[in-house]
Amino acid sequence: MGAWDIGYFDNDTAADFGGRVDDAPPEKRADVLREALAEAANTSPQGYLDDGEVVVAAAALVAAQCPGGEPVTTAYGPKQPLPPLPADLRPLAVRALDRVAGENSEVLELWADGGAGEEWLAGVAALRAVLAAAPAE
Repeated sequence: MGAWDIGYFDNDTAADFGGRVDDAPPEKRADVLREALAEAANTSPQGYLDDGEVVVAAAALVAAQCPGGEPVTTAYGPKQPLPPLPADLRPLAVRALDRVAGENSEVLELWADGGAGEEWLAGVAALRAVLAAAPAE
């Protein structure tokens, strides 16, 4: 992971994901987020989870549309506005974040090895709290 800061899009993988979101037609952008979140949410705790950076970036985009969510304003996120996202992405994002913050998560291991695991987990917990508090319908 080429990371330059702890922010949700402050690494190469998440920045590339922002471009992938932009490249999708507006009506398919929610599908790009759903795919990234579902892949992580459906990875068993025994399985090794790669690309957790994408999960966190996708969750940040969903959380941005929730009450109390913060807008994604970084230059490394999607440049195009997202349409209103379906509310059912919120619980999916919570499950995906739970998985990325658990065992066998590459991104968690990388942040922990770099000495910033607790700070990174705090950011994930903040996203999770916004998503969990938002209505799922």
